Order: sequence, then structure tokens, then C-alpha cells
Amino acid sequence: MHKESLIQAKGLTKLYGDFAAVKGIDFSVHKGESFGFLGPNGAGKSTTMRIIAATLTRTSGEISILGKDPAERGPEIRAHLGVVPQQDNLDQALTVTDNLYIYGRYFGLSRKFIRAKIEELLDFAQLVEKRDVKVETLSGGMKRRLTIARALISEPEILMLDEPTTGLDPQARHILWDRLFRLKEQGVTLLITTHYMDEAEQLCDRLMVMDKGSIMAEDSPSGLIKKYSTKEVLEVRFGSDKNAEVSPQLSTLCERMEVLPDRILMYADDAELLLEEIRKKGLHPVTSLVRRSSLEDVFLRLTGRSLVE
Repeated sequence: MHKESLIQAKGLTKLYGDFAAVKGIDFSVHKGESFGFLGPNGAGKSTTMRIIAATLTRTSGEISILGKDPAERGPEIRAHLGVVPQQDNLDQALTVTDNLYIYGRYFGLSRKFIRAKIEELLDFAQLVEKRDVKVETLSGGMKRRLTIARALISEPEILMLDEPTTGLDPQARHILWDRLFRLKEQGVTLLITTHYMDEAEQLCDRLMVMDKGSIMAEDSPSGLIKKYSTKEVLEVRFGSDKNAEVSPQLSTLCERMEVLPDRILMYADDAELLLEEIRKKGLHPVTSLVRRSSLEDVFLRLTGRSLVE
């Protein structure tokens, strides 16, 4: 079945003088999917998002959003986008309801439509009891949910979220994930940038791994793991001063190994058996952990460095 593409880019490039923030990338985003840009700071994720949002012009290449060129029809495109920036830019002195109402009026929506939509969004964001309090009194998680609710007031076709859970505690992150899952179920197309592996794995149908302005790989989270990493990972720590010292003795035991500043990652079909082999050599790690391959392992394989270094 042919999937409708809401966003299509070919050879998309953004230069700042001699520096290439985005280096001729190709990608497409389908209607109703949750599409993620995964990569460290400086990978080109936010630059790409700003070009899609029609707030930054490209240097070269082609891009179409909802069938339109953002360089020519920016205002039309922006009317169909909901944008959740990295930093909440809510009016702290206004109430929760007033923030939603004023934003709705900014889009030229009728008072009647906005009033009904506010009730729906307060319920969605779990902020019904906070409707009349000033934003400055809300927790970080509540502010984030309000920012998402505000972006939804115009019923956008595409919701763009730039690092949506940065700075939130685990409970607040999971509440936010639940809200985003609900939007997916309603058919809203989600565009997400993140450097959190678990978030990318949980929320995204398809991921584009970026590093230094280029696309390193693109697939579903499970597809990336299957393609670029083995079944199991053994994490061992011998102490930061000893990891590099013992690593040559370990390298013969597995087909692939990554030595990080704080730990050694060893990739094998049977990580428990590998741990036994290490102990037979008379080596005793301070800590050991057997786990399945993750997106961080994929990123290490593709870039040679940890995303959370």
C-alpha cells in the first residue's frame, strides 16, 4: 500500500559560511507516522527541523512540506504545523487557560472554537484542575504538557517536537510519552528530535540517525538494532584506570568490543557465556551487566562514539 508523504527532502543542505550544518540529506515522512531524528548536539537535527517548520531557509536541495515549498509558501505551511520548541516559551504571568486562548486567537480561530478546544486540550494534558493558575506555578512536566496542548490548538497535521523531555524527571517523561502515544492513535504525524535512546525506541516508528550533518542510517528502531548490532551485550567495568589495560585480553573473546571511558561493551550471541570466559582468564570485573542490544550500540557502531558521552 502506498503511503502518503507529507514531507519529502532531496539533497537538503544548510551552510553557515564554510560550515555545513546539514549535508545533502534525503528523507521522507509519511502521514500518520512518528518519525525521529536521533543524534548528539550538533548533528543537524534542530537545523533540519527549522527548515521543515519554514523558519529557516535552506542553502540548496529540495524540500516539500504538505506539497508546498517552504521558501515560497512558508505562512501556509506554518498554519498546518504544531511546534513544540526545546525551551518552553509560555507566558509565565498568564493562566493556563489564557495561554491557550491567546495562542488560538493568534491563529485567527473563532472564540467559540477555541473555548471548546481548550476544554478538550486541558483534559488531554491533565491540566483541568490547573486551568486558572498562573503558568509560573506549574512543574516542568506540566509546562511541557501545556506547551504541547498549545501547539495542538489549531489541529495541526504535523506536530514537531524538539527534544520534548529534556530536563524532565522519569515520571514526567512517561506521562508525556503517554500523551504522545494518544496523538499517534488519533493519526497525528509526529516529528521528534531526541538524544535519548529509550525515547526514540518507545515513540518512533522510523528513525533517522544523524551525525555531523549527515544521515548515518534510517529504519525502524528494531530494524536498526537488527542490522547494526548483535543480540546481546555484556557491559563490564574494571575501574576507569584498568579498562584500557585489560581490554587487549578481552578483544579475542568476542567479535566486537567498544572501550568507553567508564565501561567496556562486548557484543556476543551469548553474553552469560562470555562472562564465564572472562572469569576463566582470571579477570574479575567490578560490575557486569548482560542486556539486549540497544540504539546506543547502533550509534556506537555507526559513529564510533557514545551518544551520551
